[in-house]
Amino acid sequence: MNGFALAGSLAGGIGLFLLGMGLMTDGLKYAAGRSLKTILAESTRTRLRGILAGCGITALVQSSSAVTVATIGFVNAGLMDLAHAVSVVYGANIGTTMTGWLVSLVGFKFNLKALSMPFVGGGMLLRAMRPESRQGALGEVLAGFGVFFLGIDVLKQNFAGVAAHVDFAALASYGGWSVVLFVLLGFLLTTCMQSSSAAIALVLTAVATGVVGYEDGAALIVGANVGTTTTAALAVIGATVSARRLAMAHVGFNIGTGVIALALLHPLLALIGKLAVFIDGNGSAITRLALFHTLFNFLGVAIFAPITPGFVRLLERWG
Repeated sequence: MNGFALAGSLAGGIGLFLLGMGLMTDGLKYAAGRSLKTILAESTRTRLRGILAGCGITALVQSSSAVTVATIGFVNAGLMDLAHAVSVVYGANIGTTMTGWLVSLVGFKFNLKALSMPFVGGGMLLRAMRPESRQGALGEVLAGFGVFFLGIDVLKQNFAGVAAHVDFAALASYGGWSVVLFVLLGFLLTTCMQSSSAAIALVLTAVATGVVGYEDGAALIVGANVGTTTTAALAVIGATVSARRLAMAHVGFNIGTGVIALALLHPLLALIGKLAVFIDGNGSAITRLALFHTLFNFLGVAIFAPITPGFVRLLERWG
């Protein structure tokens, strides 16, 4: 396959990723109706409830950006105070790691085309039969689930040809700077696709097919995790001061968490290598990376949650 055809196939695979994520997110938001807004509104009562709400809703709708932007809307309207909104952002970062688990536990253990087609066909049939109902929205979710894994299947088939055209090993030859380069590449992937979930699915697929190494994949995931802040930054253009402060909190938390992950990169990867064996039996690279993504976000929340009052005061002083 020539370079042009390969680029087109990869773009198509990424497009299927994004289409599937969009269908799942939109369908779940519609199917849930006002309940997602109710949960977010009630999460203002305690910091822990905010974290749990952010985590749960993000895991459900598969989009930390959607949850963060919705939370910014609440803050902008004066319906949620900054301290509890920050807790929702913490939880959203944990919830977004669910995509990595979907890819690692499902995406490489089944015939994806055989798995995906019934979801796409059945989902769109339900959507066509009940277009303006919650059942129709759930059909859209099922179709999105199938399209998402079709994207993985396309990428799996085409990533083998990437190594012949792009030498990622050359980036790994820059010593300590190679980590920085892969972090920047992960950041750019998320910024371009406006979806850290899709970027992380892409990274896991690249690692599973041997195009990118395990440690380089970890650096890409850190960069993708930071890159998701660009959506929040764009969402607060022209918003209130409180909403801008929440976006600053999102940026500060994700950068801080990324720094923690990089500072503890090798100890974390060593620990994860032992833990991952208990999850899938052989501790595959993609399972280890999914666990790495979850673990460093949990670690970030564990560090930031106790200092949230001081963090908020700092934002109010600077914002």
